[in-house]
Amino acid sequence: MNEQLSITLPAEMVAVIKEQVEAGRYASTSDMLRAALKRWMRDEEEHADRIAEIRAEIAEAIADPRPLLTSAEVEARLDALAERYRDRDQS
Repeated sequence: MNEQLSITLPAEMVAVIKEQVEAGRYASTSDMLRAALKRWMRDEEEHADRIAEIRAEIAEAIADPRPLLTSAEVEARLDALAERYRDRDQS
C-alpha cells in the first residue's frame, strides 16, 4: 500500500530532483525519491552488516588468549619509543 507524504526540501535538492526528471533519468519526482531511499536503505543495511562484522572481530580478538605481540616485539617497540624521546630531548 502506498502512502502519500508531504516534505519540505532545500531549493538545491529540489533543483537536483527536477534536473534528473527533466533529463529523463526518472519518470517523476516520486520515482527519483524512491530510488534515493532504496539506495539509502541499502547503504544503511551494508553499514549495519559491516558494524556487526567489526564487532564480531573485536569479540573474537578479546576472547583470544594469545598476546597480540610477542615479548620481542614489545621490547623492540619500547626501545624505538625510548629512542625517539631521547632524540627529542637532545634537540
